[in-house]
Amino acid sequence: QQISWTPLLVLGYLFYLLLGAMVFQLLEKQAETHFRDQFQLEKLKFLQNYTCLDRQALEHFVQVLMKAWEKGVNPEGNSTNPSNWDFSNSFFFAGTVVTTIGYGNLSPSTVAGQIFCVFYALFGVPLNLAFLNQLGKALNAHLLTLERWVQKPGRAQVLLAVFLTTGTLLFLVFPPLVFSYVEGWSYGEGFYFTFITLSTIGFGDYVVGTNPNKHYIPVYRSLTAIWIVFGLAWLALVFNVGADLMERYLQLKWHKSDLSLAEGDTTKLEDEPEQPRIHIPS
Repeated sequence: QQISWTPLLVLGYLFYLLLGAMVFQLLEKQAETHFRDQFQLEKLKFLQNYTCLDRQALEHFVQVLMKAWEKGVNPEGNSTNPSNWDFSNSFFFAGTVVTTIGYGNLSPSTVAGQIFCVFYALFGVPLNLAFLNQLGKALNAHLLTLERWVQKPGRAQVLLAVFLTTGTLLFLVFPPLVFSYVEGWSYGEGFYFTFITLSTIGFGDYVVGTNPNKHYIPVYRSLTAIWIVFGLAWLALVFNVGADLMERYLQLKWHKSDLSLAEGDTTKLEDEPEQPRIHIPS
């Protein structure tokens, strides 16, 4: 009887989460403590420089800033900052809803907007999945067509390498250069934003088109939303290939283990002729 590899996958999954938790805690906790102490020090200096304010008034102002940020209003700049809900930004927000990225830096504040967002996502998320599925099938079909056209051993691996390399350049390598130039980020920050966005993780710590000190072209965020859609399709296909390879690897390992156990049982039965033999197919 074949042993299921599912328990191994579950244990590996839990181990991966525990490993990630330990590494993130190791890397980030000390930095968070430093920033927290630095922030408290800055508040203390502010109170010392402006003696007309007391701590309670300062804490109230900090709460006002936090509430403004939660509502999508950048505390920097002034009232002339471009609206978060012009057509270009609204188009970008609609894309983050149906793709389930959800940066978290902007959300509907009206009851009507919140209710509409629920139903918009209810129908938009399946529509987006269907669209990405068809786009992935089209990419697969082109790869298969090229493979049949080549019809030579080893070319399938070459085509896969070309597909991965081209997609990596178009969606992961070149876009950070653009974001670094437009947003003023480092290349590492742009690359981080690119992957976090296309993988639909969407932390919201980096979002394009939100700096009030910069003047963006009107279609900047709309073009970014289109890039996100096609990048999602490519990265989802890469993830599917990776998951398929991982499952095949685990199944192959367990299948070999099962065959070894079966051969051992067969040998044992041959040493004891009084017991009935069991034929185990290869």
